Amino acid sequence: MSRRTDVVDFGGEGPPILLLHGLMGRARTWWSVAQWLVRYGHVVGIDARGHGRGPAEGPWHTERFVADLAAFVRELDEGPVVVIGHSMGGLHAWGLAATHPELVRAVVCEDIAPDQRGRTVDAWRAYFDSWPVPFQSLAHVRAFFAPLGDYFTECVVEREDGFHLAADLENLYEIATEWGVRAYWSYVDGVKCPLLAIEGEHTAMPPGQQAELAARVPGGGRHLIVAGAGHVVHDEAPEEYRGAVEAFLSEVLAR
Repeated sequence: MSRRTDVVDFGGEGPPILLLHGLMGRARTWWSVAQWLVRYGHVVGIDARGHGRGPAEGPWHTERFVADLAAFVRELDEGPVVVIGHSMGGLHAWGLAATHPELVRAVVCEDIAPDQRGRTVDAWRAYFDSWPVPFQSLAHVRAFFAPLGDYFTECVVEREDGFHLAADLENLYEIATEWGVRAYWSYVDGVKCPLLAIEGEHTAMPPGQQAELAARVPGGGRHLIVAGAGHVVHDEAPEEYRGAVEAFLSEVLAR
């Protein structure tokens, strides 16, 4: 694993804990969470295909991302992992748990719904086009994306003319387009391990689905809505997020 540039080893000892970032993110967006997670096990994060230092080539469909994760967990060779995923990472966590149950001990998914059919990336294109790219400094990034400035500073890279998103936007559009044309309830129905679904009060996800997915998982699920939080709950409400995850881990790791 030490030879892989797409993997961040945050440290810790014990059961493996795998962190999966959201669309446009990278493993290092989990740094603040990893600081307390290391009390519970060996914490690693991985850059998804098309993100950070992950493979730059497609295909970009969900099954390819899940296959990448399965190969990595086998390479890690530390036993079944607790998978903690934000947004896209939560979707990939369901996929890994459903298709490779022997590799997953438990799942935490943050603010992601199984069925977003009908949505398009058109609104995202307009939003991304409004960015003042290149950003002149990391302080510029923080100011523009406040109150999520610290999160987004981990999503950019420096080039000669300033700071740019580390991921290619066209690849991101293709990834997200798939979510608008298919549902992922079959993954949810295949999760045979414990699952915690954390939802922001101001989520942009379709209403009711995150509670439903927690109720449907065969392995037993629970659902929490975090007051005042939006899509990036672990950054917007860090104490509430930490409390929920620590309680969940204390239970599942004691089994």
